[in-house]
Amino acid sequence: MNTTAIIFGAIFGFLSIILGAFGAHLLKKKLNVEQLQSFETGVKYQMYHAIVLLVLGFQLSSKLAIDNYIINAFIIGTVLFSFSIYGLVISSAKNKKLRFLGPITPLGGLILALGWFLIIYKYSF
Repeated sequence: MNTTAIIFGAIFGFLSIILGAFGAHLLKKKLNVEQLQSFETGVKYQMYHAIVLLVLGFQLSSKLAIDNYIINAFIIGTVLFSFSIYGLVISSAKNKKLRFLGPITPLGGLILALGWFLIIYKYSF
Protein backbone atom coordinates (compact mmCIF):
# COMPACT_ATOMS: atom_id res chain seq x y z
CA MET A 1 0.00 0.00 0.00
CA ASN A 2 1.17 3.52 -0.78
CA THR A 3 -0.36 5.98 1.69
CA THR A 4 1.00 9.02 -0.16
CA ALA A 5 -1.03 8.04 -3.21
CA ILE A 6 -4.15 7.49 -1.12
CA ILE A 7 -3.80 10.81 0.69
CA PHE A 8 -3.17 12.80 -2.49
CA GLY A 9 -5.93 10.92 -4.30
CA ALA A 10 -8.37 11.87 -1.55
CA ILE A 11 -7.16 15.49 -1.49
CA PHE A 12 -7.43 15.81 -5.28
CA GLY A 13 -10.89 14.20 -5.24
CA PHE A 14 -12.08 16.51 -2.48
CA LEU A 15 -10.70 19.59 -4.22
CA SER A 16 -12.15 18.62 -7.58
CA ILE A 17 -15.63 18.51 -6.02
CA ILE A 18 -15.10 21.91 -4.38
CA LEU A 19 -13.55 23.49 -7.48
CA GLY A 20 -16.17 21.94 -9.77
CA ALA A 21 -18.95 23.46 -7.68
CA PHE A 22 -17.06 26.76 -7.54
CA GLY A 23 -16.79 26.78 -11.33
CA ALA A 24 -20.37 25.71 -11.94
CA HIS A 25 -21.94 28.19 -9.55
CA LEU A 26 -19.69 31.15 -8.81
CA LEU A 27 -17.51 31.38 -11.90
CA LYS A 28 -20.31 30.65 -14.36
CA LYS A 29 -21.33 34.31 -14.27
CA LYS A 30 -17.78 35.63 -14.64
CA LEU A 31 -16.35 33.31 -17.30
CA ASN A 32 -17.12 33.02 -20.99
CA VAL A 33 -17.96 29.59 -22.45
CA GLU A 34 -14.38 28.86 -23.53
CA GLN A 35 -12.97 29.77 -20.12
CA LEU A 36 -15.59 27.67 -18.35
CA GLN A 37 -14.78 24.67 -20.57
CA SER A 38 -11.07 25.06 -19.80
CA PHE A 39 -11.80 25.23 -16.07
CA GLU A 40 -13.95 22.08 -16.35
CA THR A 41 -11.11 20.32 -18.18
CA GLY A 42 -8.84 21.00 -15.22
CA VAL A 43 -11.46 19.65 -12.82
CA LYS A 44 -12.07 16.51 -14.90
CA TYR A 45 -8.40 15.65 -15.22
CA GLN A 46 -7.91 16.27 -11.53
CA MET A 47 -10.75 13.88 -10.66
CA TYR A 48 -9.58 11.23 -13.13
CA HIS A 49 -6.14 11.23 -11.58
CA ALA A 50 -7.55 11.35 -8.04
CA ILE A 51 -9.27 8.06 -8.79
CA VAL A 52 -6.13 6.64 -10.38
CA LEU A 53 -4.09 7.59 -7.31
CA LEU A 54 -6.59 5.92 -5.00
CA VAL A 55 -6.51 2.70 -7.02
CA LEU A 56 -2.73 2.75 -7.29
CA GLY A 57 -2.41 3.54 -3.60
CA PHE A 58 -3.92 0.16 -2.77
CA GLN A 59 -1.92 -1.66 -5.46
CA LEU A 60 1.57 -0.21 -5.33
CA SER A 61 4.23 -0.31 -2.66
CA SER A 62 6.02 2.68 -1.23
CA LYS A 63 9.20 0.59 -1.08
CA LEU A 64 9.76 0.15 -4.83
CA ALA A 65 11.38 3.01 -6.74
CA ILE A 66 9.24 2.50 -9.87
CA ASP A 67 6.07 2.66 -7.77
CA ASN A 68 7.17 5.94 -6.21
CA TYR A 69 8.03 7.37 -9.63
CA ILE A 70 4.54 6.48 -10.86
CA ILE A 71 2.85 8.09 -7.85
CA ASN A 72 5.04 11.19 -8.00
CA ALA A 73 4.39 11.60 -11.73
CA PHE A 74 0.64 11.58 -11.14
CA ILE A 75 0.84 13.97 -8.18
CA ILE A 76 3.19 16.47 -9.83
CA GLY A 77 1.49 16.17 -13.21
CA THR A 78 -1.95 16.81 -11.73
CA VAL A 79 -0.78 19.85 -9.79
CA LEU A 80 0.99 21.35 -12.79
CA PHE A 81 -1.74 20.53 -15.31
CA SER A 82 -4.96 21.26 -13.44
CA PHE A 83 -3.83 24.07 -11.18
CA SER A 84 -2.12 25.95 -14.01
CA ILE A 85 -5.41 25.80 -15.92
CA TYR A 86 -7.26 27.18 -12.89
CA GLY A 87 -4.73 29.99 -12.59
CA LEU A 88 -4.87 30.83 -16.30
CA VAL A 89 -8.67 30.89 -16.41
CA ILE A 90 -9.20 32.89 -13.23
CA SER A 91 -6.44 35.38 -14.05
CA SER A 92 -7.73 35.90 -17.59
CA ALA A 93 -11.25 36.48 -16.25
CA LYS A 94 -9.76 39.31 -14.18
CA ASN A 95 -7.89 40.65 -17.25
CA LYS A 96 -4.56 39.90 -15.59
CA LYS A 97 -3.62 36.69 -17.43
CA LEU A 98 -0.65 34.97 -15.81
CA ARG A 99 1.08 34.04 -19.07
CA PHE A 100 3.92 32.21 -17.35
CA LEU A 101 1.41 29.48 -16.50
CA GLY A 102 0.84 28.72 -20.20
CA PRO A 103 3.89 26.45 -20.65
CA ILE A 104 3.26 24.75 -17.30
CA THR A 105 0.01 23.13 -18.47
CA PRO A 106 1.58 20.99 -21.24
CA LEU A 107 4.49 20.16 -18.94
CA GLY A 108 1.97 18.82 -16.42
CA GLY A 109 0.29 16.84 -19.20
CA LEU A 110 3.65 15.39 -20.22
CA ILE A 111 4.35 14.32 -16.64
CA LEU A 112 0.89 12.71 -16.42
CA ALA A 113 1.66 10.83 -19.65
CA LEU A 114 4.96 9.74 -18.10
CA GLY A 115 3.04 8.29 -15.14
CA TRP A 116 0.88 6.26 -17.51
CA PHE A 117 3.95 5.12 -19.45
CA LEU A 118 5.65 4.02 -16.23
CA ILE A 119 2.66 1.79 -15.48
CA ILE A 120 3.03 0.23 -18.94
CA TYR A 121 6.77 -0.19 -18.31
CA LYS A 122 6.27 -1.73 -14.85
CA TYR A 123 3.90 -4.40 -16.07
CA SER A 124 5.38 -5.05 -19.54
CA PHE A 125 9.12 -5.34 -19.03
